[in-house]
Order: sequence, then structure tokens, then C-alpha cells
Amino acid sequence: MTFASSHRSVLQALLAGTALLFSSSAVAQAQETPPEPAPTGEVAPPAEPSAPVPPAALPPPVAPKEKEKEKTKPWYETIRLRGYTQVRYNRLPSFRVNDSLINEQGDRFMGKDTGFGIRRARLVIFGDVHPHVSIYLQPDFASVIGDQYNVAVMRDWYADIFVDAKKEFRFRVGQSKVPFGFENLQSSQNRLALDRNDAINSALKDERDLGVFFYWAPEHIRARFKLLVDSGLKGSGDYGVVGLGVFNGQAANRAERNNSPHAIARVSYPFLFGSQYVEVGAGGYYGRFNLSASPRDDAAYALARGPNMVDARAIVSLTVYPQPLGFQAEYNIGRGPSQGSGPDDALLIDSRNLQGGYAQLMYKLDGVGGVSLIPYVRGTLYKGGKKAETNAPRYDVRELELGAEWQIWKALELTAAYVIADRTSSRYPYEQEQGHVTRLQLQFNY
Repeated sequence: MTFASSHRSVLQALLAGTALLFSSSAVAQAQETPPEPAPTGEVAPPAEPSAPVPPAALPPPVAPKEKEKEKTKPWYETIRLRGYTQVRYNRLPSFRVNDSLINEQGDRFMGKDTGFGIRRARLVIFGDVHPHVSIYLQPDFASVIGDQYNVAVMRDWYADIFVDAKKEFRFRVGQSKVPFGFENLQSSQNRLALDRNDAINSALKDERDLGVFFYWAPEHIRARFKLLVDSGLKGSGDYGVVGLGVFNGQAANRAERNNSPHAIARVSYPFLFGSQYVEVGAGGYYGRFNLSASPRDDAAYALARGPNMVDARAIVSLTVYPQPLGFQAEYNIGRGPSQGSGPDDALLIDSRNLQGGYAQLMYKLDGVGGVSLIPYVRGTLYKGGKKAETNAPRYDVRELELGAEWQIWKALELTAAYVIADRTSSRYPYEQEQGHVTRLQLQFNY
């Protein structure tokens, strides 16, 4: 066999194999694929109906991409921001001006040589980082330290740890408001009066401390607490129907100075009385406050029975929410660090009796487009020490405040207040001062 005939035989064999392969593929395709449509002009025979597929055999529906993304959304995408700023001016004309009338625990812009000031500049970072954990972080960029204004200071920095799925039981761990009273817990963003009253606020400087608190409230009461804030009725927020806790007791942003934490308990319940919401509450705390006496000018103060003094108070609260007429009152009694009130013991600091409270009447006038005007009048009485101030001076406060809050838009509020005061000065030698102050505050919410 020649070379050419050999190649010709191989080529014929390859062609025969290829033809056989194509013919087998065509048969298989004819069995698997439906018949070709009939040529033009001919009617194709009807296809045999296929059996219906039972629902159980259908594949599960595929979730939309948006839902898939929401399921796997990282915690930092659930964090939200909000806040508010309060700008004040306290030098408007008054009937009786007294530049020695000051309140360092309240408004630092009272007194002489003051003008415009930023009372609060808050930014809140909050959100759920887990189904059982939420965070709340709030710095204030308008704090005062010494003669330095507009200093950033931490106010709140805590986590709420929910025990159950309904979020009725929770632990709050970190620096937060101590559950004492109503107005102390009410945000300054919602409060009518420009500053908190001396009688209750003297219990806790900046209303906060570092500790662990347990709160319980049924699901429908938690919704009610939220409604009383969101509806503009000036609620205090959700601090539980029952609140229990332990905290350092030396006030916010200060180190513990003894091994004796304060303990606190509070109950508060909002309910409908006819068509008006009412909230009643009571509570108290006990601990020992560490105070060091410091010489002031010509006075050398002494401590009685050591620096760790009994610090204890009990309080009752009543709030009738403005629908449209409202009423709010609190009263507390107790013992706390204080200078003496007489000439014989004025320089002796001891744990002494204290008492005082306030009452406030308000009326909510709702206008067109959600605009509202809330005039109010508040009277305050307090006799007792202020443990957070140097040497715990003893105060005698009698104050009347008349004002009105105008909610122009949700993002903007204007408050005007006229204060008639007879109060102890915050500065040595702690003289009693009388005077009137006219103040304006513009608040913008974001």
C-alpha cells in the first residue's frame, strides 16, 4: 500500500466516524426538544397539556436584594444622629437688675459682663448594635471649666442591654442620668423652664453618674413614655416603671473617692385620668459623699465626723400633662453635706437636713400647622446644701419664673422668661441676693 492510499483510508475512516456522531446527536436532540413549528400555511398539532406542578414542589421565592442587604446590614449602618443647641441672651432690661445675682450650677451667663452664650450644644449618637444591645453617646460642646467656655465634655456614654425579646427588662451600664425625680430626667431639649430647679437638681450635679441601673416597664407603658415625648407633652422619657441601681455618687466625670457606692430606687407610672395623661412617682437614694474642705479667703472650713458624709434623699413627683392645662410638682427631703446656718457653726461642714421643691403651671395652645405656644409659671423653694460646690455652701432659694415657649417649627423654638429671685450667691461669702432677670433662648433641633 502506497503512502497516498494509506492516508486516503485514514481520511475515509474519520469522515465515517464524524457522520455517525452527528447522526446520533440529531436523534438525541429530536427526543429532548419540542418539534419544530409547522411550515407556513400548515397548522401544528396541539401540544399535549403537561401535569400541573403542586405548590409544595415549587422552589421557595427568592428574597429581594434589598431585604437581603438589610439582613446583613453591619451595626454601624444602624447608628443615627440627632441633637440640639441653645443660644441665650440674659442682658435684657429688668425691673430690678442685680449683677451679683448668679447661679453657677444653673446658668453661667447670669451676672455682670455677660452677653450672648451657648448654654448647650449637644450631639447624640445612638442606635441598636445588636437585637439585645443599644448604645447612647452624648457629648456637650458648650460646657464650662473654670474660665474656659465651650469645652467638650462627656454627658452620656452607656449601653442598654435587653434581657428579653420584648425589651421590657434592661440593664443600663455606663455614665447616664441617675433615676431621681421627674425634671432631672426630663431632657433640657423638652423642658419649659430654662434651667432645672435648685431643690431637686442639687441632689446630682449634671443629673448623671457612672453606674449600673436596672429598668422594667411593660411594652405598652414603654410606648406611652415615648408618646409623651414625641407628642410635645414634655415627657421625661423611658426610665422604667421600676428603676433600681448603684452608682459612684461623686457626680458625673469625677472619680470615685470612697468604697461606698450610692444605691437608688424609683417607681413612676403614667396613666389616663379621663382624657388627660397623669404620671405619679416616688423614690430615694442613700450613700456617702466624700467632700474635702478648702480654705476660702479668711475662712478655714472644718469637717465634722470625717469626709464621708451621709447623702440621702426621698422624693415624690406629680405631673399632669398639658392637654391643654398642665401641672407639675416635686418635693424632696433628706440629709446632705452642708455648711451651718448660724454664726456658731457657719464654718463647720456636716451632713445636715435639707428640703425643698417646685410647682409649675402650664397651658398648651396649639396653632395651625403644628405651631404651639406654652406659657408657664414656676415657683421654687429650697433650704439645704449644695454638695457639688466647694465647701458645700448652704442655700436659701425663693424663686418665681414666668415664661413662654413658642414652638415656631419642629426645628426651632424661642423661649422668653422673667425671673424674680431671692437666693444665696454661689460665691464666697455666700450673701443673700435679690433681683430680676429677663432672658431669651433660641433653640434649634436637628
